[in-house]
Amino acid sequence: MKQTQLLKGVLDGCVLAILARHESYGYELMQALHEYGFTSIVGGTLYPLLAKLEKQGDVTSTIKPSPDGPDRNYLTLTAHGRESLAEFQAQWYQIQSQVSHVMGGEK
Repeated sequence: MKQTQLLKGVLDGCVLAILARHESYGYELMQALHEYGFTSIVGGTLYPLLAKLEKQGDVTSTIKPSPDGPDRNYLTLTAHGRESLAEFQAQWYQIQSQVSHVMGGEK
């Protein structure tokens, strides 16, 4: 199985978790994901995901001036986004536990 298939299912939750800590803009989010080890993430993956999260009501965007160039589109987690993150975390911990049992041969 390719890593991209696994990543597709968890990237939304990872982005929501980062935004739960502080507002951010696309490039900064990509850098944070890279720092967490998701080095294969590129703009063509991230920006459509951010648009989807905004359309779903998980994040809102605000354009703010940048000291280094053009204005930036900052994203903030909404109340709905916090609920989505809580659901993701619950599902993640359940799946993580189940996979660990299978890999360890436990029942």
